[in-house]
Amino acid sequence: MELITEPDVYTPNMNDKGNYVDKTPSFKTPALANGLRCPCGTRKGKVYSSAQLFSLHCKSKTHEKWLEDLNANKTNLFTENEKLRDIVHAQKIMIGKMELELSSKNMTINYLTQEVTKIMNTGTKIQHTASTASANDMLMF
Repeated sequence: MELITEPDVYTPNMNDKGNYVDKTPSFKTPALANGLRCPCGTRKGKVYSSAQLFSLHCKSKTHEKWLEDLNANKTNLFTENEKLRDIVHAQKIMIGKMELELSSKNMTINYLTQEVTKIMNTGTKIQHTASTASANDMLMF
């Protein structure tokens, strides 16, 4: 079985003024060995395999509009990011509680399984002893 690696997703850099700007990454790094995918929506699913192709993409109208929208909505993105952090935190707490509950239930199941096994084994011995006793009683009669 072979692992399938996905292309990396492009994220623009921030300049000194705090605005998003395009900076074409180096495609010679191992991280971009499988190419680069841009989330701007110009060509959904398109993987860029070279710096030249990606630079051309960055000059497209749709990509430039996407970058403008990012810069215009920085505050909204920050607010959304904070909400998502809160959701992730709450989900981690829920998962932790569920894991504890699951662990407790697994321990209960294991204990009850052991008890049932003991009863079954003891019941078999009692039943075997009872059938032997009745056979002996019949022989003595």
